[in-house]
Amino acid sequence: MLDFNKIAYGVIDKSIRAIGLIPRKLSFFIGNFLGQLWFCFDKRHRHVALDNLNHAFGDKMTPAEIKRLARQVFRNVAQIIFEIGWSMQLSDEDFDTFFSVDGLSNLHAAQKQQKGVLLLTAHMGNWELLPITAAMIGIQVGTLYRPLDFLPLEQFVKYIRTRFGGKMIPKRHSTRKILKSLKQEESVAILLDQSTHRNKGVFVDFFGRRTCTNKGLALLALKTGTPVVPVFQVREKSGFRTNILPEVPLIKTGDITKDVEANTLQYNRVIETFIRRYPDQWFWVHRRWKVEPEPFTCC
Repeated sequence: MLDFNKIAYGVIDKSIRAIGLIPRKLSFFIGNFLGQLWFCFDKRHRHVALDNLNHAFGDKMTPAEIKRLARQVFRNVAQIIFEIGWSMQLSDEDFDTFFSVDGLSNLHAAQKQQKGVLLLTAHMGNWELLPITAAMIGIQVGTLYRPLDFLPLEQFVKYIRTRFGGKMIPKRHSTRKILKSLKQEESVAILLDQSTHRNKGVFVDFFGRRTCTNKGLALLALKTGTPVVPVFQVREKSGFRTNILPEVPLIKTGDITKDVEANTLQYNRVIETFIRRYPDQWFWVHRRWKVEPEPFTCC
């Protein structure tokens, strides 16, 4: 009897590997072309991106500039699948040629505290290639994630993210696994730039709007005292650069509600600052502000 999931996985794997055989200059051209088509024909995501960008930069950019930026966002996102395929052809010896790291001393300083490290990151550049950076600098990273619904794709993505020794931590019932990793002085990466259910989040500023942001990272930092270190990857002409920023100081006054809000606001500000440096490399097609604060009532 045919195993559909096994067949589908094989098709996905071979297709991505085949894409990786395309010369880089040609794949870059194809990715840009497909990104342009995506922008033209996907009305829903185009509207989301333009609306997000208007709210973020409408006071500083003209409508034409915002539209131009949105097109580049779509082109950059379209490159991701080609870059994943390309990365599957690389050997360990190729890493230093195409990947670089800034701020490694910031990570080392956090590791010296011997509490593990919570890596604050976001959907910047090609975030799927961050495991290569982890392998380069020799750290064990567990990444918090939501499993995909389509099993063959979930298995492939898991392979991509763990092929260099990383671990995946499903979000559901993840606290115990995260605490275990931190106790073993490992690093845990948390992408904090996506919308979350209001029961799991706190509303703090992000690009001038009250934004529902997952409070899990702040709660973990407050509970364990584990240092939070921001890590972002950006795409450059010659490859990819990972930026490791200084530890975010922990605000701990004893008022848990205020502390969660204050620390989560800090994390959002770090992410926003980096996005403003590389606005075309963030995932603007996501409905980041879909969960709105409840309307205020006075009686």
